[in-house]
Amino acid sequence: MDRDGAQDRVGIVVNGASGRMGRMLVQVIAESGRAELAGALERPGHDWVGRDLGEALGGAPSGVMVRDDPAVVLAGAQAVVDFTAPAGSVALARIAADHGTAHVIGTTGFAEDELAAIAEAARRTTIVRAGNMSLGVNLLVELTRQVAAALDPDWDIEIVEAHHRHKVDAPSGTALMLGEAAAAGRGVDLRQVAARGRDGMTGARNRGDIGFAVLRGGDIVGEHQVILAGQGERLTLGHVASDRAIFARGAVKAALWAQGKPPGEYGMRDVLGLGGLPRS
Repeated sequence: MDRDGAQDRVGIVVNGASGRMGRMLVQVIAESGRAELAGALERPGHDWVGRDLGEALGGAPSGVMVRDDPAVVLAGAQAVVDFTAPAGSVALARIAADHGTAHVIGTTGFAEDELAAIAEAARRTTIVRAGNMSLGVNLLVELTRQVAAALDPDWDIEIVEAHHRHKVDAPSGTALMLGEAAAAGRGVDLRQVAARGRDGMTGARNRGDIGFAVLRGGDIVGEHQVILAGQGERLTLGHVASDRAIFARGAVKAALWAQGKPPGEYGMRDVLGLGGLPRS
C-alpha cells in the first residue's frame, strides 16, 4: 500500500510480447487498475529486441523497451506472464525463481522432465500453471470430473478440441485438463486409458478409454467438447472461446493473486477458488 492507503500496482513482465497472447496481455495490463507493464521480453535475435514496445506494436512510444535478457527485466518486476514454448518457459521458471518473481505459465505441451523442472523452480517462487486460464473452461473441467464420477465406464468418453492453424501442440492443454478430470472422476490414470490417435483398422473401442480428437484450421480461438456416449443417450459438455482476451484476463488475475503467496505450484483452481481441477 502507498502512503495514501491506495494499493500499489503490480509490475508484470510479458514474455513473448510480439505473439498473439503477448499483444493481448499488453492490452489487458494497460486496462487493469491494479497492474502495470514492467517489461517485455522476446527471444534473442527477434527484430523487436531493442525497440520501444509501443512503437513495435504500431502505436505511440510506451517507454518500455523490448529486451532479450530475462535476468535483467525480472529484477524489477513482481510477476511474469508466459505463453510461449516449453523449453523457454522452463528456462524462465529458473530465472524467476532466482529473483523470487511470480511466474504465470499458460504454455502447454510440456514433457515429464520439463514439468519436473518447473516443480523444482516452484520450491523457490510462486508458479501458477494452467492449460487454460478462463473461468468457463475451469468450470467445465470440474463438471467433467463430477459427471465422469457419476457414470460408469459403459459410458464412453470422447474429448474433441479445435484450434487455429498455428497451434503447435496436440491435444491442447485444455483437452488434456479435461481428460485428466474425467480420469480423476473415474479413479484411473489418464496415461493408461487415453486413446490419442486412431487411423486404419484400430479394432473396437476399449471399454473405459478416454478418446481425443483434434481439429486445426483458420482462426479458431478454442472449442472443446466432452462427449459421454451411453446406450441410447448421449451427454455433451462444451465451451467455446470467441475472444482470446479471456485467457489474458485470467493470466493477469493469476499474477495479481500470486502476490504474497508462498512458493509452490498452483493452478487456476486456486486462483478462482474452485476445487479438484487438474492444472494441465
